[in-house]
Amino acid sequence: MDDPSSRKPNNLPGEEPQRAPTAAGPAMFSGLHSSMPPLPRAGHELPFVQPSSYLRPKFRSRTTPVPTTPMSPIDEEQLQGLRGLRNFLRVRTSYDVLPLSFRLIVLDNDLLIKKSLDILIQNGIVSAPLWDSQQSRFAGLLTATDYINLIQYYCQFPEHIDDVDKFRLSSLRDIEKAIGVLPLETVSVHPSRPLYEACSRMLKSRARRIPLVDIDHETERETVVSVITQYRILKFIAVNTEQHTMLLKQTVREIGLGTYKNLATAKMTDAVLEVINLMVVHNISAVPIVDKNNVVLNVFEAVDVIPCIKGGVYDELKSTVGEALTKRPDDFQGIYTCQEDDRLDSIFVTLRQSRVHRLVVIDDNSHLKGIISLSDILKYVLFTGVTDAEAGELVSPP
Repeated sequence: MDDPSSRKPNNLPGEEPQRAPTAAGPAMFSGLHSSMPPLPRAGHELPFVQPSSYLRPKFRSRTTPVPTTPMSPIDEEQLQGLRGLRNFLRVRTSYDVLPLSFRLIVLDNDLLIKKSLDILIQNGIVSAPLWDSQQSRFAGLLTATDYINLIQYYCQFPEHIDDVDKFRLSSLRDIEKAIGVLPLETVSVHPSRPLYEACSRMLKSRARRIPLVDIDHETERETVVSVITQYRILKFIAVNTEQHTMLLKQTVREIGLGTYKNLATAKMTDAVLEVINLMVVHNISAVPIVDKNNVVLNVFEAVDVIPCIKGGVYDELKSTVGEALTKRPDDFQGIYTCQEDDRLDSIFVTLRQSRVHRLVVIDDNSHLKGIISLSDILKYVLFTGVTDAEAGELVSPP
């Protein structure tokens, strides 16, 4: 079966993407910079939901049993490749994923939320560990979800708009209580623990990143070493286990990878606030942007909310998606697509070569078919075809 073709349109928002076929694996759309004039919108009211399901969903831990019917050679190779990847995750540690040189920005809990937003934007990052200086301990992870909570607070309590700029990072839990959100579990992992454990904890908490927290043996105080993401873990797998990923020759359709029903979508002319509401209601972190014919134009991600409220200008949430997407950094690499007939090995090739955070599944005419998240790929690798014997090995100490 041929590898998927690359699709990288140079279109503006609202235009159908142009495709240039290559043999490079799942395709990529370039970042779309809108020249569309903003459409005036009448005042509108949105139902403000409690994003508890979005922030703290339930996780069903289960494994897919090894089929008892005779397997084809491709099926056997697929399971062999998956076992190889799990063995790799069991013998490598979270510390191994870190690059030789990196920087870590840790924010004090006493910092103003408004200031934290400026720091994230200035440093080109979308999350940061929090530190409780009074108790000298790790206090959680600041992500785009926290800013979405702040937006929900602003919308539910507009009379308190003057107080929003006075909130500190330590107030995040109070904001959650005010809008009826259960506090998030503070998830972390020791850097010397198996990488498999970090992946499992992320999937159970639906986190896309996890801090590595060590203990100073002299002071017995916690130390934040770094933060690893699902993207970095999958990149690490793709770079170091080609002998295993090359065996994953079943297609996206054959393994049922991704979500294809009840997809939430938006238009370029929709308000940012409406798209945020979609993400909360549907328990998702990204919304495909399509035209009237369901042709994929772009994807609005949770992190796209951050520049929309830069400087505390919450009125910009009423601007259109097309306007918001123009605020992305110049080095934004675009969105990546694939088709249901693309093989998993080719997806790992793309993960090895590019910065991929999700894959939009399309047909030959760029119509939206589904979404494959990095969580979907990790779940498939960790839990598909796990035998009872292997499950015991994976949960036992190294």
